[in-house]
Amino acid sequence: MQQEEGYSGPNLGDAGLDALDDPNPDLSDYRFEDWVTLGLFWLLAVVVFLQFFTRYVLNNPIAWTEEIARYLLTCVGFLGGAMAMRRQTHIQVEFLYLHLPRGVANILSLLVDLLRTAFFAYATWLCWKVTQIMQTQPMVVVDWPMSIVYGACTLGLALMTWWSLRVAWTNWRTGSSVLTRVRAEGRHQ
Repeated sequence: MQQEEGYSGPNLGDAGLDALDDPNPDLSDYRFEDWVTLGLFWLLAVVVFLQFFTRYVLNNPIAWTEEIARYLLTCVGFLGGAMAMRRQTHIQVEFLYLHLPRGVANILSLLVDLLRTAFFAYATWLCWKVTQIMQTQPMVVVDWPMSIVYGACTLGLALMTWWSLRVAWTNWRTGSSVLTRVRAEGRHQ
């Protein structure tokens, strides 16, 4: 398998296919939010298929599928955000770190860690307040409280806060971060 000129992504080659044949895959990198998000994603896929099938094949759509699909997508987004925070794969602006002196880059990276954690913590608190308010508000079609959806969003934000704290602590302890390693790891274009 040839790589394109200038392509800096991973070269899976035959290793990518061999991993599919491994009878004992390593699942140790996966956490609670990964499995819950995977389950919600597949539930979303089933609900969307059911919506499509009943609407376009049976010409008799089920009313609750659109609403539940929307809420499941929201839950997948917030819990997936926690996965991205743990893996440090959120979108980041890395350009400045290529041109800044190492000391300034470290200070800026620390500031990013602190602001990100503060944002997630504040968003968690706000979402918790909304969850409490929405306990008496029912969903439009399904007679369930909206606090279920907001509770999942609060859980996702709380997990993002937790992983942000862990990432910030690790970055502070090691003296480097994903941002300060941009040049060394060759991730710049």
